[in-house]
Order: sequence, then C-alpha cells, then structure tokens
Amino acid sequence: MAKFVIMSMVFAVVLLKSAAAQTVHVVGDSMGWVVPNNGGAGAFETWAASKKFVVGDILTFNFGTGRHDVQQVPKASYDACTASNPIGTLITTGPANITLDSAGDHYYICTFSQHCQLGQKLSISVSAAAPGASPSPTPPTTPSPHSGTPDDCTPAPTTGPTANSPRGSTFPSGPTNIPESSSPAVLASVLVPVMAVIMGLFF
Repeated sequence: MAKFVIMSMVFAVVLLKSAAAQTVHVVGDSMGWVVPNNGGAGAFETWAASKKFVVGDILTFNFGTGRHDVQQVPKASYDACTASNPIGTLITTGPANITLDSAGDHYYICTFSQHCQLGQKLSISVSAAAPGASPSPTPPTTPSPHSGTPDDCTPAPTTGPTANSPRGSTFPSGPTNIPESSSPAVLASVLVPVMAVIMGLFF
C-alpha cells in the first residue's frame, strides 16, 4: 500500500508540472472535429468560449482521415469559408495536434465540401502568457531562516559565533547562497531516478 501511495504522489507531481507547462484542448470535446449536428454554426465557438488558450497549448482535432481536414486561415478566409491564403500546411490525417505558437486570434476550418458553411470552423484567441503568470521565479519551499521555529532547516545568518554554535565555528555575515530546491532541473533530476526505482519495484 505504501508503495502505491508513493508512486501515486510521484505521478501527481509529474502531471502537475506538465499541466503548468501546457494544456491539451480536444476541439469539440466528445463531439470531435466534425460537422456539428446540434448547435449548428456556433457549436465550436460555444466550445471555445469556456476555454483559455495560451501560447504553448495544443489543439487536438479528432477526425477520420479522408472525411475531414484542418486548415489554418486568416480572418477574411474564415468569414468567407474559403481556403484561400492558407496559413501553414493543410492537415489531412487525423487526429491532428497543433501547437499554438503565437498570441492573437487563430482561425481554423474544414475545407471539405460545405463543411465550413455548416459550422465546422473554429476561432480562438490565444494569450501570450498564462493568466496570473509571473516572470519571477517560484519562491523556494524551504522554511524561512527568520521564522523563529525550532524546526528551521537553515540557520539564521549572524555576524559571529553564538552560544549554541559548535566551538570555533562562525557563520558568514549577510544572506547565504542556498541553491533553489524548487527549480525544474532539480525536480527532474530527483523524479527520474525515483520513478525508475518505483517502477522497478512493481515490474
């Protein structure tokens, strides 16, 4: 049981880190990338209205090869349901994954027959950064050296020896340079071996 709990915690951390980096949006959810039966021309706009799209996210278009396709187009072509002035390559094999690589408005249509006119078209607005994201690094998870609790793992900086210090030891004045334990590189270097060990216990 303990092994299962540890493995679950490790996978949860990995999934959380992945979710923070990007989100996969399955276009139309269970409906898929098809001519909508219900909701008509606004079905995909209704789907997109409840989503937040950020640079780095992935759009997954689920469709049957030979029955639909995906083409990114400018707004004028989107409005007119025409594949003129295409952006990028026409994708004819499903399912198709498209990574959102720029901020702004993005437009996609199916070029088959009258599919676009019947509502198989998608417009989304992509943000440059995740809502609430900050360019500053994530604060460390270690306790503050000035919290005053006996469980502190980091000694408070002092200007000289203290009564509780081992004989002859001194602490440097000013803040100490403690490496960030929350950086992705450190996390990855710890998680990979731990996952390998856990998987080895089960298989």
